[in-house]
Amino acid sequence: MDEPDKDGAVTGPGWLVSGLEDDIRPHMFAAAERGQPFALATIVAADGGPRPVGAQMVVTDSESWGFLSGGCIEDDVALNARQAIADGAMRHLVYGEGSPFVDIRLPCGGRIEVMIERVGAGDRAVADLQRLTAKRVPALWSSDGEQRTCLPVVQASETAPIRKLYEPVQRLIVIGSDPFALAIGGMGRTLGWDVTLLSPFGPSESAPFQLDCDRRALDEAFDDLALDRWTAIAVATHDLDLDERALVPALNSQAGYVGVLGSRRKLPERIERLAAAGLSQAQIDRLRAPIGLAIPARSPWEVAVSVIAEVIAARDD
Repeated sequence: MDEPDKDGAVTGPGWLVSGLEDDIRPHMFAAAERGQPFALATIVAADGGPRPVGAQMVVTDSESWGFLSGGCIEDDVALNARQAIADGAMRHLVYGEGSPFVDIRLPCGGRIEVMIERVGAGDRAVADLQRLTAKRVPALWSSDGEQRTCLPVVQASETAPIRKLYEPVQRLIVIGSDPFALAIGGMGRTLGWDVTLLSPFGPSESAPFQLDCDRRALDEAFDDLALDRWTAIAVATHDLDLDERALVPALNSQAGYVGVLGSRRKLPERIERLAAAGLSQAQIDRLRAPIGLAIPARSPWEVAVSVIAEVIAARDD
C-alpha cells in the first residue's frame, strides 16, 4: 500500500529503473564474485503479460535487477526472493488468474507463474554460465529450484521446470568515426550491447559513450574478431575503398548482420567491386544497403535508430 509522505501526499513506488536491464547475467556474476548468495526468479509459465517465459530477476538482500511484469509483481517477488535467500526454500508463485494473492492484480489479465531459487556462493552452474558467456557459447540453465546445471545447448537435454536459454551478448562492430558511426555505436551501448568502434588511425582521445575503439588498420583489426551470428557489422566510412576492406571479411564471415551506409546511386559500383573481390552472389545478397530500416531518418541519431532496429529485426531471419 502506498504511504503518504511528510506533506500528506500519497506517493507510489519509485521508478523501475532496474527493470531496464534485460540481461541480468552481470549481476549474477558480480554476486558470485563477492561470495554473496542471491535469488533467481524466473517466469516458468505465462498467459498474457508483457514478459515471456524465461524472463528473470536477480535479487540480493538489498538490491534487485530485471523485471517480470512491468511493475505489477516485482515488489512481491523481491520480498519472496529475500525470504528464499534466508531459508533456502524454493518458491512457486502464481499471479493473476487462480492466484491466492487477491491484492496483487495484473492489469493485463492472464496468469504469470514464477519460480524462485536460492543460488549459493560458489554454485557451479553460475561458474559454468560465466565461462560459456565469455566463450560466446549458447547455454541452457536447468533447475528444479534446488539443484541446477548450466550446459552448452548442444549438450543440454534436461527437462527441468526452470529453463533459461542464455545466448551470447549481442555484439556490434561499427566501422567509422563520423557522427553517424558514433550515434550507431552509442545507441548500441545504451541497449547493453558489446560495442567496438573500428576507426583506423582515428582520433587519439577516448571515444564518446565509453566506446571501445580499435585504431589499427582494418585488416589487422578484423584478424582478431571472431565473428559469429550474434555479431552485427555496421560500416559507416563514406569511403568505397575502406568500405570494401571491411565488407569483404564481414560478408565472408558468420556475422548475423552486415550493413553499409551510403547512397543507392553507388550501390551498383559497390556490388561490382565486391564481386571482383571474390565474393559469391549469396554472400553479396547478405548485405543491407543502404543500411537501416527504410524510414525518413536524417540526423545521426535517427539513422542510428533505423540501424539498431534493422539489426534486431534481422535476428529472426
